[in-house]
Amino acid sequence: QVQLVESGGGLVQAGGSLRLSCAASGRAFSKKNMAWFRQAPGKEREFVAAIRWSTEWTYYGDSVKGRFTISRDNAKNTVYLQMNSLKPADTAGYYCAAGDIDGTYRTSREYNYWGQGTQVTVSS
Repeated sequence: QVQLVESGGGLVQAGGSLRLSCAASGRAFSKKNMAWFRQAPGKEREFVAAIRWSTEWTYYGDSVKGRFTISRDNAKNTVYLQMNSLKPADTAGYYCAAGDIDGTYRTSREYNYWGQGTQVTVSS
């Protein structure tokens, strides 16, 4: 069992930066693939970034590639999302997810643990 708690969201101006954190409980964290998804009102949940547990290879959605960086600290049971050059289109609730499936790492069905989310609002 893994419980996830996100933090670090807030209001930022376009071009600014934020770092989201996702703290996980449970000793199995180091063996979980971790990901961030986001969802804006009236839109479908969108893949943002993922990091594999075994190789720490990373994957990014096209809309954030080159601006966002996912990382993890297994000693702290925490995964991070560094977001730079933020745009109003990045405004959404951001959700941390954990899972065991080695697939595309980009679909929500590959993750079976989810946090409650943290809101990111980017003003123009």
